[in-house]
Amino acid sequence: MTEPRRIALLIAADPAVRQRLASVAAPHFETDEAASLSSAALYLDARLGHPERLPVLAFVDLHLGRQDADRRDDGLDVVRLLRANAPQVSVIGIVQTADSTLVARAISAGASDVVGLDADSALVDAAVRGAVGRALRARQLATFEAERTSADEGASHQIIAGHSRAMAHVMALSNKVAALPTTVLLLGESGTGKELLARQLHRASPLRDGPCVAVNLPAIPRDLLESTLFGHERGAFTGAIAQKIGAFERAAGGTLFLDEIGDLAMDVQSKLLRAIQEGEIERVGGHQPIRTQFRLVAATHVDLARAVQDGRFREDLYYRINVVPVHVPPLRDRQEDIPALVAHFLQRYNARFHKAVDGVTPEALRLLSLYRWPGNVRELENLIERLVALTDAGWIGVDDLPLEWQLAALDGIAVEGTSRFAAARETFERSYVRRALEVCGMNVTATAAYLGLPLSTLKYKLHRLAVRPPARVSREGQPPTD
Repeated sequence: MTEPRRIALLIAADPAVRQRLASVAAPHFETDEAASLSSAALYLDARLGHPERLPVLAFVDLHLGRQDADRRDDGLDVVRLLRANAPQVSVIGIVQTADSTLVARAISAGASDVVGLDADSALVDAAVRGAVGRALRARQLATFEAERTSADEGASHQIIAGHSRAMAHVMALSNKVAALPTTVLLLGESGTGKELLARQLHRASPLRDGPCVAVNLPAIPRDLLESTLFGHERGAFTGAIAQKIGAFERAAGGTLFLDEIGDLAMDVQSKLLRAIQEGEIERVGGHQPIRTQFRLVAATHVDLARAVQDGRFREDLYYRINVVPVHVPPLRDRQEDIPALVAHFLQRYNARFHKAVDGVTPEALRLLSLYRWPGNVRELENLIERLVALTDAGWIGVDDLPLEWQLAALDGIAVEGTSRFAAARETFERSYVRRALEVCGMNVTATAAYLGLPLSTLKYKLHRLAVRPPARVSREGQPPTD
C-alpha cells in the first residue's frame, strides 16, 4: 500500500505563528496554510473527494478570530470543522497564552492535543515535534491496520470456526442464514470475534460483491453519531461544509454491521428503528427521504432483554433486530479451539515479525487451557503476538508466559491435586529460578551463590521444577518439555 503524501495544514491568522509551526513541521511534512475559518473550509471542500490530498495533521490557532470583534469564528470552530468533515486528520490546538478553559474546550471539540506557544522555545519545538511524531505513527498504524484487516479477512473462517461443538453450532446456523436477507443479531462478550463472523456472513451471502460497512458505535463521538450513520447536508451544522454520505447509504447493496448496538442512546435508537423498518433515511439537515437496501448485522455484549426491562433499549427495536440471534461463545467455553487458534496466531506473527517460532510446548499449552480468558480470542491473540515478538527461542514454554498471567491462569484452579497456593508458589519459584539462571549465564554454581542457596538445594529445585536452559530448541518438530 502506497503511503499518501504527508501534508500538515497550518491554520493561524498571524503569519509569525504559521512560520514558527512550519519551521518545525517542514522536515516531516509538506505544509499548506490557511488564515481563517473560511479559507480552511474552502481548502477542505476542494479535497474531501480526494482522501490522498487531505492533510495528515492540522495545527489550529485556538485564538483565531478573537482579536477582531467583528468576526465570530474562532479556532474551536475550525476544530469542529475538521472533526465533522475529516475525522482522520489529527488536530493539534495552539494556544499563545495559558488558558486552561480554552484547552479543555478544544479537547472536548475534538483536538487530540494542545501546545502552548508561551513556553520556552525549546519546549515548544519539542512539543510540536512530539505532535508531528504521534500523527505520523497514527497514519502508519492506520495503514498497518488496513493491511491487517485485508489479510485477516482471508483467514477469518479459520479463526472463527475452530473444532469445538459450540462453534460448530454457530457456524452451522450462520451458514444457514447467510444466503437469506434476514437481520442477524450477534450476541457475546467483547473479543469473541463477532465482527469477523459478520464479515464471514457477508462473504457467504448473495451480497458478497457489495460493500461491507462496519460501524463501531461506541467509538464515535456522540455529536457525530447521527452524521456518521445517516450523513449530513451541506450547512446542516457549523462546520458542515460539504454533503456527507453516511454508513446507511454506503452499505446499499451490501451489509451494514453495527457493533455494540446496545450502547446506543435512546434518541438515536428511534431514528435507527425507522431506517430499518422503512428502508429509508434522512441526512442530518435534509428533508428528502432516501431509500437504501442492505443486510443488517448487529452485535452487542449487552443483555438486550434486560436492557429493555430497564428502559435502556427500545422494545420495538429489540424485536426488529432480534430476528436470528446467534450466540458467539466465550473462549473459556471452547477451550478445545485453543491449539488451532494458537497455531494460527503463531503463523501470523511469525510472518509479521520475520520470526521462526516452532510452537508452544504441551505444558504451556496446558496452562493456556486453564486460563479463563476474560478478553477472549482478542486476548489470546495479543498474548501470542507479545510472546512471538519477545522470544528468541524456537519453542514457547511455561517460563516464557508472563508471571502475572501464569498466576491468573492458576487462580481458582486446583492443579493435579495440589492446592491453589502450592501451584501458584511453584509457578513463581520456577520463574524466579529461571531468571536467576539467565542472570548468571546459566552457570548453576554462580546461580546458587546469587540466590544464597547451597548448590545441592538449587540442584534439587532444578530437578523438582524441571527448569532447563532456554536454548532447548527442536527444529525437527518435536517440542521440548518444560
